[in-house]
Amino acid sequence: MRTVGVEEELLLMDAHTGRASPLATRILGIATAQGDAGGEGFAGGSLVHELQEEQLELYTAPHSSMSTLEEELRSWRNKAAAAAREEGALVVASATSPVAVEPRRVRTTRYDEMAERFGIVTSEQLTCGCHVHVSVASEAEAVGVLDRIRVWLPALLALSANSPFWQGQDSGYASFRSQALGRWPVSGPTEVFGSPEGYRSLVDSMLASDVILDEGMVYFDARCSHRYPTVEIRVADVCLDVRDAVLVAALCRGLVETAAEEWAAGEPHPPVPTALLRLATWQAARWAISDRLLDPSTSRPRPASDVIAALVHHVRPALRRCGDEGLVTSGIDRVFSRGNGATRQREIFQKTGHLSEVIAAHARVTVGHDD
Repeated sequence: MRTVGVEEELLLMDAHTGRASPLATRILGIATAQGDAGGEGFAGGSLVHELQEEQLELYTAPHSSMSTLEEELRSWRNKAAAAAREEGALVVASATSPVAVEPRRVRTTRYDEMAERFGIVTSEQLTCGCHVHVSVASEAEAVGVLDRIRVWLPALLALSANSPFWQGQDSGYASFRSQALGRWPVSGPTEVFGSPEGYRSLVDSMLASDVILDEGMVYFDARCSHRYPTVEIRVADVCLDVRDAVLVAALCRGLVETAAEEWAAGEPHPPVPTALLRLATWQAARWAISDRLLDPSTSRPRPASDVIAALVHHVRPALRRCGDEGLVTSGIDRVFSRGNGATRQREIFQKTGHLSEVIAAHARVTVGHDD
């Protein structure tokens, strides 16, 4: 059975003022001293820095069991929250900061180079994603998977959307994170690669252009991991509820397993132009599950519930083999009945009129309270 690992980026917010807190270095120091920062390498999971001091990143070990994956995600979120409390901060699973913020960059050579080259794009970048790594047998299989899952990635964004506010204002988008990421030179949906050689040729050409610093800046919605034998699916916002993160992870494994079978059988990839995938991604970012999405097979609008049902139908045999069908079915029902993170952020703001209340409520759900 394919293993799955998850990376989550989380915001740090002041527990009293609700403002973003540039405390990552200090909080990681506390977690390390307490033995709660983990070890080196993907196999054991860890808490680490991200670009800005107002955020932390956690990553899990690879897991075959979604219940075990959920347990580890909850554990890392709680370890991060415990260390943050020592500094009067909250850990919040929101893909953008609801309140205005001027991010403070973590000082590393690489991040300093990014700031020099990309200017305001780097200095304003404070977004939090959920990246799912699914194991693959070879780069050939990985590229075959990428060519076949690309049409379904907007649906994952719609389910996970959790970034309606930007700099203290309602952006009008369910996922403004996806729009902010579009300012980088390499981001978003990809073309069909056709082979490992096609993928590698494109990445090598991008590196040779000297526009991006390294392969870590290939911010495709899904890519071959340059560190692990995985397909890395990067399209999702960080999810408010851990259960939604596990739902996204299960769907990602289902997509990879289904696509790998199609590739092995020589079935063709869906012939959807990248320009239409950009439209589908924009539609998912704008409305998520509250309106229509673009059908992956026709690129025409359909009710979001129909498109998500089509996704589940597409991967159902793989879900059954992995024992994930019930988890996915109940998870989809939960998201449509309770809303995703964007829905819940807006509901709290409409009820209270205060973004600080949005942050406080999200902090409780992040660590499993008020689910």
